Amino acid sequence: MARTVLADSGFLVALLSRDDQHHPWAVAQATRVPRPWLSCEAVVSESFHLLGRSGRQGLSELLQRGAVALRFDLADELDAVLGLMEKYAEVPMSLADGCLVRMTETLADPVLLTTDGDFRIYRRHSRQVIPLAMP
Repeated sequence: MARTVLADSGFLVALLSRDDQHHPWAVAQATRVPRPWLSCEAVVSESFHLLGRSGRQGLSELLQRGAVALRFDLADELDAVLGLMEKYAEVPMSLADGCLVRMTETLADPVLLTTDGDFRIYRRHSRQVIPLAMP
């Protein structure tokens, strides 16, 4: 069974921004890991914001081609995500991070592509380390 790959905004920004210090790593991951990369609207919103005008087209194309697939319903998972954000308030945990952690809890064999070290702190199901691919 293939692992389910999740994409965080750090990965997406690094992939689409040649000036990002993690760009070579992100490009290497993009060629190795299966698509679609699952994510959520909060990550896409954060990514569009961080990329600014220069990266919008690239992210739009990833979404339109289905390379990034939105497979999270915040309305259905709101209590769980808000609970995670409360638990990690001192980090602090963003909405996007909370959604991704919750996504890892709902999938059997996830791996998260990220450049965000906070995911080393967060735990899925309270105690399990989140499987990460990081530079």
